[in-house]
Amino acid sequence: MAHAYRTIVTQHADIRLTESSGTGLPVLMLHGSSASRRVFDPLLAGPVADRQRVIAMDLPGHGESSDARELDSYSIPALADCVAEVLAALRIERLMVFGWSLGGHVAIELLHRHPGICGLMLTGTPPVAPGPISMLRAFHTNWDMLLATKEHFSPRDVERYAHLCYGDDTAPELLDAVRRADGRFRPVLARSLMRADQRRAVEHADIPIAIVNGENDPIIRHSYFSGLDIPTLWDGRTHMIYDAGHAPFRDNPERFAALLLRFAAHAEAYQPAAHELARTA
Repeated sequence: MAHAYRTIVTQHADIRLTESSGTGLPVLMLHGSSASRRVFDPLLAGPVADRQRVIAMDLPGHGESSDARELDSYSIPALADCVAEVLAALRIERLMVFGWSLGGHVAIELLHRHPGICGLMLTGTPPVAPGPISMLRAFHTNWDMLLATKEHFSPRDVERYAHLCYGDDTAPELLDAVRRADGRFRPVLARSLMRADQRRAVEHADIPIAIVNGENDPIIRHSYFSGLDIPTLWDGRTHMIYDAGHAPFRDNPERFAALLLRFAAHAEAYQPAAHELARTA
């Protein structure tokens, strides 16, 4: 299958992206912290990219995108502004967004910046309320989790962080992405996430929201999701990919792709009911 590659200049950074030749509803894929768009290679090599117009982009300070022009551009709101600029440059009016880990937090912030989002899929992304208590409820606490806030990585840190995110998946592009990431990004992200009220955003959304997690995810607490009240939650439940970790779209790409394609069809056809529009007014 043919893919196109582009660089889009924004006020925050020069953004590199891959775009598939599919003609269906555009699906924007946003990667996690210290990763790159290459993390989505298993999906870009399969039926999702054939059917949908997939856009996978490197966030500022990641992959083949430039580092951010200003340090503040690494906050979640600024990252969402950057993504909105890219969508405007691509002239995409209606789309579904799939956000993994950090990418999911950026996607939630994007809801208020792009009115054409008709579906949101989150993986490895607990929608947190502001403050440390919500963070403790949403995320596991262990020594390796502290790497998410560390600016400078040693070679051992690179391996530990990659193992946390990908388990035994040691694809070279995954390790290369961790090494390349601008380490200044991580502490800015951590502070930004502490101030976010993403729980309220998803609980008051008027579009379908799909939550798909890996059974053995070492980063998130599954119990946190059961306490969310999301009226538009797809299928009325959180979906679980069994025998998968933090990146279930890599651990079981066939199962994940089937869910993504089914959700994309649901999102494209979705029309909010009158009471849902009133709830968000």
